[in-house]
Amino acid sequence: MSTPTRDDFAALLDESLGGAANGGFEGRVVKGTITAIENDKAVIDVGLKSEGRVPLREFAMAGQPHGLSVGDEVEVFVDRVENADGEAMLSRDRARREAAWDKLENEFGEGKRVEGVIFGRVKGGFTVDLDGAVAFLPGSQVDIRPVRDVTPLLDVPQPFQILKMDRRRGNIVVSRRAVLEETRAEQRSGLIQNLSEGQIIDGVVKNITDYGAFVDLGGIDGLLHVTDMSYKRVNHPSEVIAIGDTVRVQIVRINQDTQRISLGMKQLESDPWDGVAAKYPVGAKLRGTVTNITEYGAFVELEAGIEGLVHVSEMSWTKKNVHPGKIVSTSQEVDVLVLEVDSDKRRISLGLKQAQQNPWEAFAERHPVGSSVEGEVKNATEFGLFIGLDGEVDGMVHMSDIAWGISGEDALALHRKGESVKAIVLDVDIEKERISLGIKQLEKGAPAAGGVSTAAGSNLKRNEVVTVTVLEVRDGGLEVQAGDDGATGFIKRSDLGRDRDEQRPDRFQVGQKIDAMVTGFDRSKKPSFSIKARQLHEEKEAVEQYGSSDAGASLGDILGAALKAKQ
Repeated sequence: MSTPTRDDFAALLDESLGGAANGGFEGRVVKGTITAIENDKAVIDVGLKSEGRVPLREFAMAGQPHGLSVGDEVEVFVDRVENADGEAMLSRDRARREAAWDKLENEFGEGKRVEGVIFGRVKGGFTVDLDGAVAFLPGSQVDIRPVRDVTPLLDVPQPFQILKMDRRRGNIVVSRRAVLEETRAEQRSGLIQNLSEGQIIDGVVKNITDYGAFVDLGGIDGLLHVTDMSYKRVNHPSEVIAIGDTVRVQIVRINQDTQRISLGMKQLESDPWDGVAAKYPVGAKLRGTVTNITEYGAFVELEAGIEGLVHVSEMSWTKKNVHPGKIVSTSQEVDVLVLEVDSDKRRISLGLKQAQQNPWEAFAERHPVGSSVEGEVKNATEFGLFIGLDGEVDGMVHMSDIAWGISGEDALALHRKGESVKAIVLDVDIEKERISLGIKQLEKGAPAAGGVSTAAGSNLKRNEVVTVTVLEVRDGGLEVQAGDDGATGFIKRSDLGRDRDEQRPDRFQVGQKIDAMVTGFDRSKKPSFSIKARQLHEEKEAVEQYGSSDAGASLGDILGAALKAKQ
């Protein structure tokens, strides 16, 4: 009989262990029987030389009881056939994990939901036990809406959707939100089938935003937009409803593609715009409340649900290019006039200034043409002065009506901004909103406004030669008066004589009487005189009576004869 070799002993050992040394047991999932439960461990016989011990916690999902008893058959993973203590090293977690991965890969490929338990928190999310395999649940995938407290969701078996998995790296990402959204979509589809546009239904306000409110219609939400809450202006939905309120709404529109439902409350009320044209005829004077102010005007509520717009151009007679907020304020009661009504477009145009008296009409009533007024110089332009008058209106004094015999910048320089001046009303144009004033017409002997002279010289005619008296000597000419109490006029420097040496004003004296020709009238009927025109006229008459250029007589002879005849 031969002596056994080392190889023989190895073969015998391999046979006694069921081929474990050749991979028959190690690294495999095998079935075993629970022979005892000691403290927190289960003693399991898998057919090896010795038994193994596995912690009971490995036989249950997080937070769940293990439910094991002696004699139960379980699957475990064999890490090693024998450790230093002579026991088999077994793992239920590894067995469950291997089995779980196989199952999860199949379910992931088929797009099925899987069941798991949230058992821990990690950075960016949570850990989920999928019956042995550990998956990552991102915080954004926990629920449809942000969840502040996840405690009620821990250790509770619930469905998840696998988003991606990598067995080689041991990574699994799941979503609870996807399952909720899918379930919600299924519920919505079923509920929407029972709803129809125009249907009236009760709902509970779940949430309020700046643009409206979400109403629960019994498992499905609808949007109640702020513009559909009431016919009257609603600045914020919280003015009308509150969270938890039960409201009666009408289904305005159902979008089958997006499964969105639009709701309305005002549709259940009578429309205040019905018959609005007859109720608010053009020209009617009404009282309303300012509800909103914009750059282009102000909205005025005439009654609940009926608002009209006062355009910025219809705000004030006198305040132009001013923001409406400087004329009216929110909640202010104002009188308005109906300018236009468009029932189809639900628009009413109102006038604020039309409900007040036209200030130019009021001025014309108080200050007829020819009356005297007093005001402050507001501004000077290149063509005249603007004078502030009663009723917040301005009148203009044209530069030719500032002073006699002077115009342009010299006339404008006679008065400064802020100075109080008196003037005569020359004209009031209500349509064009213009008031013409005159300052020079207040001087003694000046014609009255309207072209009617108060002086005896009102019968003066153009080209008539009259005797005038010098009232004032100025650098620009002479202020004169026709007769003793006739109309006053002016002789410009260039009209004082035909020759340049005769055109010196200083050769005349106040009170001196001279003959001059009436050359014209300004728009206030004040006459203009000229000595030069009178001289040229007399010369022409002398030539016609006493000679011609063909007679050979000199001009001196002719004028001498003319003067002699006149004497």
